[in-house]
Amino acid sequence: MATETSGGAAKAAADRPTKRGPFFQGLLPLDRARIPTEALAGVTLAALAIPEVMGYATIAGMPVITGLYTILLPMLVFAVFGSSRHLVVGADSATAAVLAAGLAGLAASGSKEYVALAGLVALMAAAFLLIARVVRLGFLADFLSRTVLVGFLTGVGIQVACGQVGGLLGIPEGTGYSIFGHDDTGTIGKLLSTLQNIDQISWTTVAVSASVIAVILGTKFITKKIPGALIAVIGAMFVSWNWDLASHGVATLGKVPGGLPSFGLPDAGWSEIPALTATAASIFILILAQSAATSRAYAARYNDPFSENVDLVGLGAANIAAGLSGTFVVNGSPTKTQMVDGAGGRSQLAQVTTGVIVLIVLLFLTAPIQYMPSAVLAAVVFLIGIELVDLAGMRKILRVRPDEFVVATVTAVAVVAIGVEQGIVLAIVLSVLDHMRNSYRPATAVMVPCEGDPAWKSQPLEPGVQTLPGLVVCRFAGSLYYANANHLMEEVSSLIEAADDGEAPLRWLCLDAAVIPDIDYSGAETLRQVHGALADHDVRFVMAELLTSVRGELERYGIVELLGEDAFYETISDVVAAYRATTDTPPRSPEPSP
Repeated sequence: MATETSGGAAKAAADRPTKRGPFFQGLLPLDRARIPTEALAGVTLAALAIPEVMGYATIAGMPVITGLYTILLPMLVFAVFGSSRHLVVGADSATAAVLAAGLAGLAASGSKEYVALAGLVALMAAAFLLIARVVRLGFLADFLSRTVLVGFLTGVGIQVACGQVGGLLGIPEGTGYSIFGHDDTGTIGKLLSTLQNIDQISWTTVAVSASVIAVILGTKFITKKIPGALIAVIGAMFVSWNWDLASHGVATLGKVPGGLPSFGLPDAGWSEIPALTATAASIFILILAQSAATSRAYAARYNDPFSENVDLVGLGAANIAAGLSGTFVVNGSPTKTQMVDGAGGRSQLAQVTTGVIVLIVLLFLTAPIQYMPSAVLAAVVFLIGIELVDLAGMRKILRVRPDEFVVATVTAVAVVAIGVEQGIVLAIVLSVLDHMRNSYRPATAVMVPCEGDPAWKSQPLEPGVQTLPGLVVCRFAGSLYYANANHLMEEVSSLIEAADDGEAPLRWLCLDAAVIPDIDYSGAETLRQVHGALADHDVRFVMAELLTSVRGELERYGIVELLGEDAFYETISDVVAAYRATTDTPPRSPEPSP
């Protein structure tokens, strides 16, 4: 999986105003040839997401119908204000669970007071998202490396698949698996609880689940152009209605009321805000992390530009729409995004199609949904989870970067064992620590002339290796800062010792700063130490190829004054020419490289 911004150009393109303005970035430009495919993807998403979001409404403690509201206005609003062409916004299991935990004890689940508080939480989360846009917190997603993304989606896939085992088998969901008298209600705990109650399995439900999985996989085996999931959903509803599967022990969704949501501010007072702040803040962090990770993953897959900051506006606007339309918080959903992607959707047109279908369903077609077997939803979501598990990506990382494989594995395990929010936070911390570990000892090399060529090449910094007799041009590949400054001092000390013991005593040491983008205060103090150590051995310390910004830093630190203006050169060739002039060293032909 490739990253979305290899050099930042894609992000910059997404942030720049275009002729169409800041709106519809995830929809335009519209490829007319793809409209039928996008529309079909939207129909497929509607068929799969409608029962799914109703399940999420139950998790959140909200009326079932409010689940449909999460993929009506919020989805359409994000298509207008967001930048991601792939991210699907709607109800999400993680945010639904956090909401239910935060509102527990404040009002009875499903009551008018509860619905009002849920709407207020959505508006508060929207406020946090818009504030994050103003202060440009979208950069936090830059810490989600390719490694983290592979681990994140793999963990989400395992979490989703494990969560559907009970539904596939027709086993009622338990509270969790009891360990030392404490119920583990996480993914693993619920899976163990399901297996503990295996004697309650419903074989009719298993038959429904197996049939749906067989239809979906069978059609994919024939051709991916056949909407197998859509066929399975419609077929299962027909069979359930015609043969009354509910009377055979198969759980169905039951009667669903129709109609449009009511619009307006939630009927909750300002006094409720302090009690809801922690819940809204937790949901905000979850939305920021999960949506950014999902957007980045799919933008990387298709090399599409997107802007985290623009998406913050889209997500904020979507949650405002949720809060004003009587529903609960919405989030960027990896499972729904995979639904659209698997059906061939490549832009927000698929989501717009879904929104229109949901509108029609709310007005005219809520009655057939009651016959939907719950096992159908479990089977569809289970397969989506399996598709999210990127074993090929994990194997590739293990083969080329074992240390980053550890980061990916820990990310996946954390998402499964702890949760999405905690998994992402841990992944970011691990990515930063891994980066610091690598930057702690950056590569150093001696620059030597190429044979028969005026260019320069690098050789390992080893005793006896010099650019010219008595001259060493040392390239330090990275920022010079507090964590690695002592590494430079150690390298210089080893050069001095090697030169003292060698045939050509060291006369000049040049620090090639071509790839040093920044020098902090500790790094500057180390340069003072290097200058002093070299001076004690009658070795001149010079620098070459400094970036303008780095030269300015050295002037502020007093290093330019310490070394003198004549100690700074434009190129390595200028250093070599000056060294020859001051030491009367005749030019020599470069020795053949070993």
